[in-house]
Amino acid sequence: MKALVLFSGGLDSTVLLYKVIREVGKENVFALNMSYGQKHIKERTCARWTAIHVWGDACKDYYKEMDLSTIFTFNKDCCALLQGSKLGIKHESYDEQLKELRAEGKAPTVTAYVPFRNGLFLSTAASIAYQLGCESVYYGAHKDDAAGSAYPDCTLGFIEGISKAVREGTAGKVIVQAPWWNINKAGVVRQGLQQGMTHEEFENTWSCYEGGDKPCGTCGTCIDRKEAFVKNGITDID
Repeated sequence: MKALVLFSGGLDSTVLLYKVIREVGKENVFALNMSYGQKHIKERTCARWTAIHVWGDACKDYYKEMDLSTIFTFNKDCCALLQGSKLGIKHESYDEQLKELRAEGKAPTVTAYVPFRNGLFLSTAASIAYQLGCESVYYGAHKDDAAGSAYPDCTLGFIEGISKAVREGTAGKVIVQAPWWNINKAGVVRQGLQQGMTHEEFENTWSCYEGGDKPCGTCGTCIDRKEAFVKNGITDID
């Protein structure tokens, strides 16, 4: 079986990449990294490190990059993650952000939500997977990502819907796999530890939404990452 993994260079997709490689062998896995004009482009630096770490000189045959940034040039202020957006990154937990939104009577979709990003990613990945002869596209959304409808393209309803669309649209030749959908970020870290991921492999992942050289430690995703490691009895190692 061949598989394509949506691979940002973040914690969740990196653990997922190692999982799929362990299950089917690195010679049967492709990793697809997509940029979309995000501030935290350092994710790609981490993705490239992992790709070289895994495939070595054969990296160019298995690790692919795409740029979808032109899709998000129509209104950069729709999302705080986009370069040039006037929206600032929220430096508080997702629980706090959602409470504020509900108190204001607003739909609980956080400012870091990139409009239908995962729909675009999975549709593109399905086409590429078909071309490469891959039976599955792996996607690392987990239960904490959904957070109600904070990120609506991470919910179970979305996963089920896009999975059906991909299966129908490829005549059943490509399916979407989202193995983290019912576990939280702590569970993802636990998976990585159980797989034997090293300190160096965890260290070369990126979670922070700010575009700096070091994690800010206070944005929603930094907070989630720290808590995920603590719940596994270890200190965050980024």
